[in-house]
Amino acid sequence: MCIRDRYQRRVHGDIINSVNQIMAQPSDLPTNFTNQIEEGSNRFQPESRRYHLYVSPSCPYAQTAHIALTLKGLQDHIGLSITHPVFELTKPDVDDHAGWVFKNPTDAPIQNIKGQGPYSCERCIPDTVNNCKSVRELYDLQNIPYAGKYTVPVLWDKQHKVIVNNESAQILRIFNSAFNKIGSNPGLDLYPEHLRQKIEEINQFVANELTGHIVACLYGTQTQEEHDAKEIKVFETLDHLEKLLSKSRYLCGNQLTESDVKLFVVLIRFDEASTIICKLNKKRILDYPNLQDYLRDLYQTPGIAETVYMNHIKATFFSRFDPNGIVPTGSDVIQDLKE
Repeated sequence: MCIRDRYQRRVHGDIINSVNQIMAQPSDLPTNFTNQIEEGSNRFQPESRRYHLYVSPSCPYAQTAHIALTLKGLQDHIGLSITHPVFELTKPDVDDHAGWVFKNPTDAPIQNIKGQGPYSCERCIPDTVNNCKSVRELYDLQNIPYAGKYTVPVLWDKQHKVIVNNESAQILRIFNSAFNKIGSNPGLDLYPEHLRQKIEEINQFVANELTGHIVACLYGTQTQEEHDAKEIKVFETLDHLEKLLSKSRYLCGNQLTESDVKLFVVLIRFDEASTIICKLNKKRILDYPNLQDYLRDLYQTPGIAETVYMNHIKATFFSRFDPNGIVPTGSDVIQDLKE
């Protein structure tokens, strides 16, 4: 699931943030979709051109699903829509919810909900399946009570016109195994059985000790002391990973796994966004030789670079968290990774 939606309200001319639901929902309503695609399934079978993936390249969780799709060579079999990186009001005549929206790449640049910008529609891909204008509309098409947030990624079944799954970790594994008969890279296994215990341990470590503390620096620290404590944890974890990657090409040895995909989406954002917005500028990934080589190796792996939309990543971060919505030019991170 991606970073939480923000709901915006104008009070005395000011915009304040709220992470409450638009309205209270009963706790027993579904908050996600976790169907599987499997051979022999009564409902969701792996078939070419039947499914469609909705992502925002700005969302690290959604990007893991996109990477799995490209690494497994499923581009000709599963459709793709790319949201605009900047939130808009999804039903301005109804409520104050702001979320992911679809645009054509040739559309005029848009402003964020505070009237800042403009932000380009470059590289957006509209919803060619349902013609929805927002991700929220996809969820509304389900016609069932739903208590979750309108997040990406969304894996859609065109045959039944329903959401199959919206959990990034599960979609990653669906792409890894369910479509091996039709994908162009069936030999790649991102979750091999003999490495599963190690993969789970590394996934948990990265989620808890790196991603969790980065997110806490963005959302959860109220005092200098709280931020300093989280910052120490972030760089202790990067130091640990730097040592680990001095001994092997990938996190689990010499085989690319889903753990590398999940770490990649954290590292690729760090120097251009996290160092500034999360106030984590003690060191850059560029200052870690092994981590930088690892990041470059992954970026140059066929299928991964095409999922990196750095302009989208920066537009999302700075349109939401910079007081003036100003997006810095940034360093030449991508050019360094290409060399």
